[in-house]
Amino acid sequence: MEKIKVLFVCMGNICRSPTAEGVFEKLLKEKNLEAYFTIDSAGTHAYHVGEPPDWRSQQAALERDVELAHLRARKVIMGDFEDFDFLLVMDDDNFFTLINACPEAYKSKISYFLDYAPQLDDREVPDPYLGGKDGFERVLDMIEAASVGFLSMLQKTGRINEKV
Repeated sequence: MEKIKVLFVCMGNICRSPTAEGVFEKLLKEKNLEAYFTIDSAGTHAYHVGEPPDWRSQQAALERDVELAHLRARKVIMGDFEDFDFLLVMDDDNFFTLINACPEAYKSKISYFLDYAPQLDDREVPDPYLGGKDGFERVLDMIEAASVGFLSMLQKTGRINEKV
């Protein structure tokens, strides 16, 4: 069985992308689909390599029964472009950083995570790092909506049905 490989990407890999990894992991467990996926998160910059997610991200996520403490920040590497089926970015800066670094053959794997939540009428997940608690809650709301939409797209296109 070939797993669907998903990489969530933000700038430092301590707020948005680990939150997306944790939320999507929880959704997969609830649907009993975790065996069909490999999921990870990474940053376009190496500011926080080896660090756990920001404590505010962890706290906001825990309030929704999403555990992030086991995650550690890492930087996107060239092998990620080949290894992952989907590289889901949180904003324009990270999208263009990946597109500019990515070999041409893999550029179609890169997309905005919020493209899977068109009802939000926004393409970027804002970085909550410099803000207050409300920013982390908003990020969680957006990520939860995009996670459901992404999983739904995989089901509608038959990417999951073949494996379940």
